[in-house]
Amino acid sequence: MLKNVLKVGGWTLVSRVTGFARDILMAAVVGAGPLMDAFAVAFRLPNHFRAIFGEGAFANAFVPAYTRVRTLGGEAAADLFHGRVLTLLLIVQALLLAIALVWTSGLVQLLAPGFVGKESVFALTVDLTRITFPYLFCMTLVTLWADALAAVKRFTAAAAAPILLNLTMIAALLLAGWFTSSAHAAAWGVFTAGLLELALLFVAARRAGVIATPKKPVLDADVRAFFRAFGPAVIGSAGVQIALLADTIIVSFLPTGSASSLYYADRLYQLPIGVIGVAAGTVLLPEMSGLIAKGDPVGAHRAQNRAIGFTLFLTAPFVAAFLAIPDLIVAAMFQRGAFNAEAGTAAASVLGAYTLGLPAVVLIRSAVASFTARGDTKTPLWASLTAIGCNLALKLVLWKPLGATGLALATAVGAWINLIILMVLAARTGKAEPDRLLWRTAAVAGVAALALALALIGLRGPVSGFAATLSSAHGREVALVILTLAGLVIYGGVAMAGARMAGVPLRRR
Repeated sequence: MLKNVLKVGGWTLVSRVTGFARDILMAAVVGAGPLMDAFAVAFRLPNHFRAIFGEGAFANAFVPAYTRVRTLGGEAAADLFHGRVLTLLLIVQALLLAIALVWTSGLVQLLAPGFVGKESVFALTVDLTRITFPYLFCMTLVTLWADALAAVKRFTAAAAAPILLNLTMIAALLLAGWFTSSAHAAAWGVFTAGLLELALLFVAARRAGVIATPKKPVLDADVRAFFRAFGPAVIGSAGVQIALLADTIIVSFLPTGSASSLYYADRLYQLPIGVIGVAAGTVLLPEMSGLIAKGDPVGAHRAQNRAIGFTLFLTAPFVAAFLAIPDLIVAAMFQRGAFNAEAGTAAASVLGAYTLGLPAVVLIRSAVASFTARGDTKTPLWASLTAIGCNLALKLVLWKPLGATGLALATAVGAWINLIILMVLAARTGKAEPDRLLWRTAAVAGVAALALALALIGLRGPVSGFAATLSSAHGREVALVILTLAGLVIYGGVAMAGARMAGVPLRRR
């Protein structure tokens, strides 16, 4: 298990690094104006549908069903089940793709109504959506084959596939002069990446012997059991996507550049979520499940407390940096070429608002494990839907006075509501037992983060002045590197000293 976690984590890290390279280039080439606004919406539309019907929801239903059929009935039965699901997916996706391509303007008008009054942006969004939407069809098959591979303990191809999207978009942006616009280049990069990811997963699945041909879609017992599990999973995924879809709809009414601000801020905000929060939750769930199955809930709670403490220690410096110097981080990462200072200021404001909810977001996966490790998937679902309802209500209140920053702030508040509900319910039902060591760990991480934030604020001026003397063209980048190195020393030193004083055993982490 550890080998697979490290393998997936390694490819995920490579994906994040190449993703940052892609976004840095996109900021320089596309910028943060109407071109980027149109692309951001055109790219989000197929991804909303993919996230609802694919990824986690599909995996939670398909992997257990496929594994059960393969174990009890053998490869022939698994191939039959796989083929029937494949046929149903192809039918649904072909119909959805046909509707989207024929009725693209209506789809954009429905999901980005604010663009209707901006004729040039609306027309461009429609054009780009016709290019990007087939990506959904490709990703549906990629998800199916990735889950079939996961069922036989093959993870590399699926983990590496997102890198192809980043590399293909980078190549397309470098050749932007050959396209109608830089936004068209990015859109065609997405389209091409879908075909490449599809080819990669097809080859990997065929080599592993889990490729199935389409079969007559009979609703037998196995297929019905799959859909019974798939339904609740889709509802949970749809709830999260409804909140994100609200961002897409509302931001279309905001001034030009607002959708771009959300996009670029989200790219930075997702780094600790993807690398820390998801990794910790992925490792914790089987650990807790195994201990609970052995009749050791105390050990499961101890493992959960240590995972939460570990997550807090790694996340705290991101929170401090994103709150103390968000404008410098955004400027150093993206502000060049078509991405100007005004766009940087807007994205920095959104990043700061997102960051207020970052600790909650990275801890939700670990909190959910209290329930899912015991087979309870309904409680996390209701907690998520409650938080999403509050999130949507806040968006409607905050979007006019605060713009894109208000949407991010509503997301942050919703994350805290979700986490608090989960932790309170888990504590009341005995499914979690935060111990004194966890509270001491949280206090040490908080003090170290505060020290880091104050140090970054105090050092920024002198360091920026010194960096400007070293490089007039890249002063922001040099300043960020110096502050990052200094921050690591400060945070590490304060955390180690605080841990020793509080009796927190860092070695065990």
